[in-house]
Amino acid sequence: MSIYEVFMPALSSTMTEGKIVSWVKSPGDKVEKGETVVVVESDKADMDVESFYEGYLAHILVQAGESAAVGNAIAYIVETEAEIEAAKASANSGSAAAAPAAAALPVAATVGAAAIPTSQNGSNHKEGRLVVSPRARKLAKELKVDLNTLKGSGPYGRIIAEDVESAANQGKPIASAPVAPKPSVIPTAPVAPPTPTAPPAPVPAVASAIPGQVVPLTTFQNAVVRNMVATLSVPVFRVGYTITTDGLDKLYKQIKSKGVTMTALLAKAVAVTLQKHPLINASYSEQGIVYHSDINISVAVAMDDGGLITPVLKNADLVDIYSLSRTWKSLVDRARAKQLQPDEYNSGTFTVSNLGMFGVDTFDAILPPGQGAILAVGASRPQIVATPDGLFGVRQQMQVNITADHRIIYGAHAAAFLQDLAKLIETNAQSLTL
Repeated sequence: MSIYEVFMPALSSTMTEGKIVSWVKSPGDKVEKGETVVVVESDKADMDVESFYEGYLAHILVQAGESAAVGNAIAYIVETEAEIEAAKASANSGSAAAAPAAAALPVAATVGAAAIPTSQNGSNHKEGRLVVSPRARKLAKELKVDLNTLKGSGPYGRIIAEDVESAANQGKPIASAPVAPKPSVIPTAPVAPPTPTAPPAPVPAVASAIPGQVVPLTTFQNAVVRNMVATLSVPVFRVGYTITTDGLDKLYKQIKSKGVTMTALLAKAVAVTLQKHPLINASYSEQGIVYHSDINISVAVAMDDGGLITPVLKNADLVDIYSLSRTWKSLVDRARAKQLQPDEYNSGTFTVSNLGMFGVDTFDAILPPGQGAILAVGASRPQIVATPDGLFGVRQQMQVNITADHRIIYGAHAAAFLQDLAKLIETNAQSLTL
């Protein structure tokens, strides 16, 4: 008898355990090579996990909602249908791993469709396979929409629920179209009916708890804990600066109607300033200072479940402000839907944390692992200031505080960066649109 173990995969370099979101396959189901077997919640996102081989799902060891350490077995797969009962018996007796012909069945984590190259026309059909989110498959079955006729709008062409809903509303062809060579994966385990996507809350919602109750941390929150603890060994220092924002505020009012956000403007201003201060964009390593070739701005975003994620605006110094704002909106939407690719939240070289939108005057941010500095941005408020002509006037001002790794960045470096950032925002904000 051949029993293959399906292990909990490592979906990111920092992942130590994963939580089963849902099983796409049920015990007894046929598993094709490349088919999604299970959806796993990693540190920051929900990801489809595919099988490399064919067989039958014989027994599930870790049920939906439960967690397992990376490398632990979460299910058994057998080569033939006749071996299913024997595998169940072996699993119940705890001897499946010791079966003579036992071997590990690898699984591939499909991060969106990163492991599946798209065709030149943007389709995500690959050797008769579709890259489809589990919810989209369920919805397609209910609405009788043929997935083979759709072009995905998700990451790397992945078909998501919105694509199915759009096709159904527009009366696109249903399942009478030619079917791809390999069968589509249709979840057979109970799946909750789709619900309309609610607009993101302005303040992260914290799960209600009964007084005295202990609520376990989610996989997402545990990842944040590990990252924050890791920074305790880094010697840091902090420098504050007051920046007048009248010019930036005026620019924002002029281009806000074109979809530009203040977050994108701040990220752009920081990125442009970092061009003159490569050390602030660098990070420490045992071998020395790592000077990054790109300026990738991570921006902290509060999640609806109380977690924290930092989507990355790549090459923010080179991308125009309008494209940057569109990219930012897409990143936030997909972050809150847990659809970001790892490279979209762990490739930052500098982080901006903005609590000014909540009216916070000033705060200190914790340095993220693997970066040299993070900027905390407070609210812009009217202040009475002395003008150069000796009079008094009212100016909009905000407080920013930089937290820097003192192993590679010194006080004068941080101060010079803040001085140039203030100069750009106060005297040349219009250049951010160029």
